[in-house]
Amino acid sequence: MAREAKDHGLVFFHSREISSFPAMDTTPAYPTLRIVSHPLIQHKLTILRDRGTPTKIFKELVDEIAMLMAYEATNDLALEAAPVDTPLETTVGQRVSGKKLTLVPILRAGLGMVEGIYRLVPGARVGHIGLYRNHDTLEPVDYYFKVPGDAAERDFFLLDPMLATGGSAVAAVSSLKRAGATRIRFLCLVAAPEGVRRLATSHPDVMVYCAALDRALNDQGYIMPGLGDAGDRLFGTR
Repeated sequence: MAREAKDHGLVFFHSREISSFPAMDTTPAYPTLRIVSHPLIQHKLTILRDRGTPTKIFKELVDEIAMLMAYEATNDLALEAAPVDTPLETTVGQRVSGKKLTLVPILRAGLGMVEGIYRLVPGARVGHIGLYRNHDTLEPVDYYFKVPGDAAERDFFLLDPMLATGGSAVAAVSSLKRAGATRIRFLCLVAAPEGVRRLATSHPDVMVYCAALDRALNDQGYIMPGLGDAGDRLFGTR
């Protein structure tokens, strides 16, 4: 029997839903971790995990979850007063202060998270870090790095759908810090305890935002239960 994937309720509203996310789940065991447990995110994540979800829907879900998570991850950006002329009078509003936020996807899977956040913050700059994981050693190998030159003045969102062993995340944060970055947050969809601990040990100043903290890694370094290889599922190369 053919699976019906055309309507997963990708956009819907609850009759009593409030406009602000509830407090994020935290635990003393992982002081640098913030789990964004909003019902919409959890609904979409369940569909994302499903092995039968086709590439098109998978891409849309990654995009949507990233945007919803970014809403929470930006909740304490600094603001400054800004005069504005309304059709009726001049008043004072607020704008995000300082240099533009910079989004840095870890290639290639991190690319799937960029557009959703960019729609939320259209003034953001976009850098790139090229890393891949050696399937024998499970350690990261870097091949590309490009971010704005004034890194010390910017807030960075490092993007990767998966935080598995933590090797790529640690390497990417280290590269950003060498470029002068001091304000870095890591956004992922699914994390493993091993990766969270490794990143916290190497970079305790970097907060991790995720939609789910899964059980563990398997012998191949994949997150369990996870959602498979995010890059392959995003780009149809599985």
